[in-house]
Amino acid sequence: MTPQLVIPYGSADWQAVAPTLIVGCSALVVLLADLVLPRKLRRQAAIVLGIAGLAVGGAYALGGWHHPYAAFGGAFVNGGFAIVFEEIVVAAAIFSLLMAHSLGRDDQAGGGVALMLWSATGAMLMAGAANVLTIFLGLELLSLALYCLCGLSSRPGARESALKYLILSSTATAFMLYGMALLFGTTGSVALSAFAGPHFSEPLFDVGCGLFLVGLCFKLSLVPFHVWTPDVYEGAPLPVTAFMSVVTKAGTLAVLARFAYAALPAGTQAHRLLLPLWIAAALSMIVGNVAALAQSDIKRLLAYSGIAQLGYIVAALAGTTDLGLRYAIFYLGAYTFMNLGAFAVVALLSRERDEGSHLSSFAGLGYRQPVLAAAMTFFLLSLAGLPPTAGFTGKILILASTVDAGYAWLAGLLVVGTAISAYAYFKIVRTMYARTTGVQIQRYFRPASALPWIGVTICAVLTLVLGFYPVAASDILPLVR
Repeated sequence: MTPQLVIPYGSADWQAVAPTLIVGCSALVVLLADLVLPRKLRRQAAIVLGIAGLAVGGAYALGGWHHPYAAFGGAFVNGGFAIVFEEIVVAAAIFSLLMAHSLGRDDQAGGGVALMLWSATGAMLMAGAANVLTIFLGLELLSLALYCLCGLSSRPGARESALKYLILSSTATAFMLYGMALLFGTTGSVALSAFAGPHFSEPLFDVGCGLFLVGLCFKLSLVPFHVWTPDVYEGAPLPVTAFMSVVTKAGTLAVLARFAYAALPAGTQAHRLLLPLWIAAALSMIVGNVAALAQSDIKRLLAYSGIAQLGYIVAALAGTTDLGLRYAIFYLGAYTFMNLGAFAVVALLSRERDEGSHLSSFAGLGYRQPVLAAAMTFFLLSLAGLPPTAGFTGKILILASTVDAGYAWLAGLLVVGTAISAYAYFKIVRTMYARTTGVQIQRYFRPASALPWIGVTICAVLTLVLGFYPVAASDILPLVR
């Protein structure tokens, strides 16, 4: 009898990861075009092809809505939860590519865009990862591309910041990998859903969870694992900084949510294991906003702002309630638009070496470019959590969820952190609208590329709309089962 070859996975499995494959294969198309097109067309072609690949991948992902499926034996779970994070990654990558006119030299643009697409592929893989092997695969794909991208800038210190990110990130990954090994040893499985079952050794399981969370906190830039963030953000090219500020956080937050909600035993043990995470979120709200007060570089200021904003988002997960998860996802989406909108304004003020990130570049902007200054003010108001913006609505929802979950102290620190942040953001607003005596205002302003205007416009509209209509996805469960 002739043995038959059994294919272990079918078309449904490949359809579940099709959006990820589309984005990853788009990077190959970009590289091929970079080889055959004239040098003067390579940058424009790379940006167009990259955005097209992301758009197709994002549109295909929406087809899996309301159709959850555990692909590849449960290694990748497709459904509402994964799709929401995939769409956030796609949107952030598209807006970042709109700023790619400053991404390296013309002969580096194609490779840079391809690396951004591969990094987004890793984040999308993390969004649906349901076992530690898939998580590690997505994390490495996300990180390895970023190590190269951070060194593409011609700014002084860019190579140093890239090396710092490589060393510290590799160290954090080692912590995470060791934690994964301990979790596997105590449960006998790599699946997240198996971690909630009986354990061979409770102490080893607790240590494994702690080491795993250390790696996640580093990627989320939570205090005290945040020290790399401002230096790397300042040294990296502007589109890479914008990309990292959202895509890295979205992929890691998806893993954190799956781990906290579906991989830990319910009850006091989960509370005990996650309490250090809530403390890190609380510290991030205060430290991030206080450190932002002293910054004169917008990229560093937004780096510290991102530390505080991720503190707000993680605080929404306190108590691991379904409502808190929905509000955390909503605020992550809102943060995507208001944060990338601010980066797009900086891109419009930059030429070759991200000079628009200096606070002095915003002096008199309200008189030179009133529309651009108004947009920047609107994004800063949203980051500060003032009405009528999505940032205000998101923080109100997070306050409600944390208080309802019994973490009123987190809600109180969120209010304190928000009050502190207002001083940091209004420093930029004051610079834009302050009267400058004896200085002639230059009315004519021509940016290096008009593409970031698209990002500014779309982000401003969505930041306003989400402020009045807080759309929070409800079809986000099951997470791993």
